[in-house]
Parts: sequence; structure tokens; C-alpha cells
Amino acid sequence: MHFTVHQSINIYMIKIGSITNSSVLQIGSSGSIQAQSDIYNTGEFTKPAEEAEATGEIAPIVPLAP
Repeated sequence: MHFTVHQSINIYMIKIGSITNSSVLQIGSSGSIQAQSDIYNTGEFTKPAEEAEATGEIAPIVPLAP
């Protein structure tokens, strides 16, 4: 069965609380969304990384907006 969908979508404001690596934000319709997860070892690592040292600071490494 074949469907043709014509859409007109106007978004004046959108607020997204959070989105993660496995999230899907969909606006409009889709016939099918299939999950896919790929893991690549682009650095050709052969063993786990060393444990990080605790610095005693609580502040995040990347500054966050208030």
C-alpha cells in the first residue's frame, strides 16, 4: 500500500527539556523509524582508559548556563 503525505508545519516556539544519544525528535510523520546503535573504536584502543583522578572540585568541566 502506498501513501503520499503532504504536510505544512509551522512551529513558533519549541521547548525541549532534554535529549540524549538514543532520543528521537520527530516533527511530522514518518512511515518507519528503526533503532540503530553503532560503536566504533576509531582510536584503535586495546585496553580500558586509566581511572580519572579525583580533584575534590564539584564544578563541572564544561561550564553550564544558569
